[in-house]
Amino acid sequence: MKSTLQTVLVTGATGYIGGRLVPRLLESGFRVRCLARDPARLEGRSWLGQVEVSAGDCLRAETLPGAMQGVEAAFYLVHSMAGGHDFEQRDVLAARNFAGAAKQAGVRRILYLGGLGDPDTALSEHLRSRQETGAVLREASVPVTEFRAPVIVGSGSLSFEIIRYLTERLPVMICPRWLYTRVQPIAIGNVLDYLVAALDTPESTGRIIEIGGADVLTYGDLLRGYAKARGLRRWLVPVPVLTPRLSSYWVHLVTPVPAAIASPLIQGLRNDVVVRDNLARELFPNITPLDYGTAVRLALANLETGRVETAWSDALASSQGDVAPVVLATQEGIILERRQRLVRASAAVVYGAFTRLGGETGWLCMNWAWVLRGCLDRLLGGVGLRRGRRDPQDVRAGDAVDFWRVEAVEPDRLLRLRAEMKVPGRAWLEFQVEPVDARTSRLSQTAFFAPRGLAGLLYWYLLYPVHAVIFSGMARALACRSERTAASDSSTRSTVARRSS
Repeated sequence: MKSTLQTVLVTGATGYIGGRLVPRLLESGFRVRCLARDPARLEGRSWLGQVEVSAGDCLRAETLPGAMQGVEAAFYLVHSMAGGHDFEQRDVLAARNFAGAAKQAGVRRILYLGGLGDPDTALSEHLRSRQETGAVLREASVPVTEFRAPVIVGSGSLSFEIIRYLTERLPVMICPRWLYTRVQPIAIGNVLDYLVAALDTPESTGRIIEIGGADVLTYGDLLRGYAKARGLRRWLVPVPVLTPRLSSYWVHLVTPVPAAIASPLIQGLRNDVVVRDNLARELFPNITPLDYGTAVRLALANLETGRVETAWSDALASSQGDVAPVVLATQEGIILERRQRLVRASAAVVYGAFTRLGGETGWLCMNWAWVLRGCLDRLLGGVGLRRGRRDPQDVRAGDAVDFWRVEAVEPDRLLRLRAEMKVPGRAWLEFQVEPVDARTSRLSQTAFFAPRGLAGLLYWYLLYPVHAVIFSGMARALACRSERTAASDSSTRSTVARRSS
């Protein structure tokens, strides 16, 4: 029978779980309201036009009452682990504020996703904090459905990305004793199944429900299982001593996950995270947990096709009022370098400048290096620079531009080029422009590279000093060319105006 709940609040909609939960709730017929500290960070979500958005911060109680009005069920998907070493205190404060506001507004249920682990054992700070958060939510006497989940396997999930990067990049891995700790990994699709189904399962109200996948494995098995799915041969070498701090620094170096986030996670690897009862199966008999191998294959398929709805890093990006001139980061296995400039020209003028790149125009900075790269590509059997352009000014999706292919075009806004030269991985070059005011635009130039194995990583980092010079020079040249064009257009208009008068 369909639940009588109608309006559902989702916190953490900019994060990994919340961003995937919202469309599932909409598909199930619920009205959805999203609570976000910065609503602008929801821009670009395909479902944004179908939801209400309220600005609010769970760490500031005074911002919550408005978002709670008319809400019957609220998903609490907030976590402060990225906020610093005091994440436990921040989690408690945020949960207490949220639960108090929910009680005052008459919210009928709170649904919370926490961490799996036997509370009678010496849990890590991270796992203990996740379970304490559930207890704090219950203090306000609003019924809480608390799901406790282990490692979540899905494209872009934090745990999966650590597993993926370690396995992809290290043929031989030195592993401490946590290699043998037991874990029951769960697919992201199953996690969402449980969260949505709970709204239509009144019996889940006020319960703590442990959820997991079909397999009970060790962390070593997770690494081997990923290697098997990718057709890789990997060797795991257990060692008696490797402190969590050293392990977190190692993860920091090898994966895109910073040590500050990796450290509390690694501390938790000493705890078995295995479902201890059958409550989830009794309450949700229609949900069949996937085995680990299937979950990995689904995650890899989504990465391969680019269908990554959300990533762990989504919730960690902060909205900046100024323009960061250079950003070097790694997201979902892709290294990106973004350069931004404010340009004294309209978006249309800047767009015209970057859509004329290649062919006879060239690449504006160190064009000889581009020619040399094209010659090398031809020697290696690639397409080189000989293809030029179909038209010196017009560009459309599918066009060849030297050794690039136009992948996407949005008039006066975006041009994305996909590399067709020989490289150990996949590469894109993207230009975007957006108006700041009537006379100024923001130009963003981003190089994306998805390395293939160790060769791909060596290629990127060995050539990065050269690429940095070329790409910074190209962004600067595009800005100068656009400003000259804008000034020339303005001068022409002034001359015409004077003659007309």
